[in-house]
Amino acid sequence: MALIKSISGIRGTIGGPAGENLTPVDIVKFTYAYCKCLKARKAPCGERYRIAVGRDARISGEMVEQLVVGTAISCGVDVIRCGLASTPTTELAVTLSGADGGIIITASHNPAQWNALKLLNERGEFLTAEEGGEILACAEEGDFDFSAAEEIGCIEDRDFTDEHIDAVLALDAVDADAVRKAGFRVVLDAVNSVGGIIMPRLLARMGVECITVNGEPTGEFAHNPEPLPEHLVELSERVVAEKADLGISVDPDVDRLAFICEDGKPFVEEYTLVAVADYLLADAVRRGAKDLHTVSNLSSSRALRDVTEGYGGTYHASAVGEVNVTTMIHKTGALIGGEGNGGVIYPACHCGRDAMVGVALFLSQLAKKGTGAAAYRSTLPQYFIAKNRIELSDSSLVGRVLDAVKTRYADEKLNTVDGVKVDFEESRSWVHLRASNTEPIIRIYAEAPDRDAAEARAREVIEIAKSVIGNV
Repeated sequence: MALIKSISGIRGTIGGPAGENLTPVDIVKFTYAYCKCLKARKAPCGERYRIAVGRDARISGEMVEQLVVGTAISCGVDVIRCGLASTPTTELAVTLSGADGGIIITASHNPAQWNALKLLNERGEFLTAEEGGEILACAEEGDFDFSAAEEIGCIEDRDFTDEHIDAVLALDAVDADAVRKAGFRVVLDAVNSVGGIIMPRLLARMGVECITVNGEPTGEFAHNPEPLPEHLVELSERVVAEKADLGISVDPDVDRLAFICEDGKPFVEEYTLVAVADYLLADAVRRGAKDLHTVSNLSSSRALRDVTEGYGGTYHASAVGEVNVTTMIHKTGALIGGEGNGGVIYPACHCGRDAMVGVALFLSQLAKKGTGAAAYRSTLPQYFIAKNRIELSDSSLVGRVLDAVKTRYADEKLNTVDGVKVDFEESRSWVHLRASNTEPIIRIYAEAPDRDAAEARAREVIEIAKSVIGNV
């Protein structure tokens, strides 16, 4: 199985040997290191250090939560226990409560046997690579020194669900009245996690009729929890059967979002961010705003760049990883950013991927346009992304594979900020090869204006990678 320590947190499969999987020993060790480094990094926001802790509904969540909370208070840190809460809800909980940081217990899109600790700073944003590195180093020291009985922290239980919904509906760009008048009927697939708690409540507040499938937060996912078209067959069928206007899919911690059009066909997760950006950019231009910027990572669709430049704005690409995107958003003062995996980051609310924000903005767009999702999708720049992966048995192979790709495409435009991205400007296509932050795999994404061209690009690189791996 696996234990992965990366920019995306501490992630692994539950059970098995300590140090090789995510076990109670590892959970205590990394929580302790987080609390120790938190104290070394900053003064407390109040009289004592406090962190927010929230979790998704996966079956190991309660066990991990008890270990995290117990370790934190044993370090003399107070805990605001958010219970079952989405990742963006827990991020907002940090700032709403004036906490010093937070820990989100979720493995996001990974299957049920996985769990993870996502670590936040006092802004409710993911730690930088440098800060994360300090925690990893501290955890490996094994020098534990816990608080005396009279100094242990306190636990406060608080549900931030309605405060999160209030924050979304308070956004100027969210037009709940227009959505209410449109009388939308949607089908929601909450993949048996916390999306089944918060998303129907948001939709009800916006006057949207919501039919929920896989809504009970049991943690026993009805299908692969990554919101990709091949995993959303049931949702597509229900959208058509219910004559719904839209299908909505979220991952277990509700930071990723994908739509199904009224005809049952995918809107495509890459276009979640593109559509929301189109809406916000158009509104900003109408208001006379200048110097508009957008951000996505190197593995995201070129369509965002096209849309941004169409409104006279500037597009920026970051390395993969939410913290890299948010860092670029802060640096450029971007209006909107995110990732092509269905992650929308709207800094007017907070700087984290948030499916709640994405749904509210997308429905506002549809309501104002007065058109269906399928018709709207056809107005956006048309690209196709082929997403592939290669399993790794030896992480040392990554460098060799990347070197082989750089050699093969030395005459093309190369970007080596994160793996290797090759841009073929004449054909408006690209291919990006990189090691995953969350799984022991190499991801190979290729995009072109049509499916055949994208898949051909991907096959070229896969063959290069296999030749290297096969020769070892």
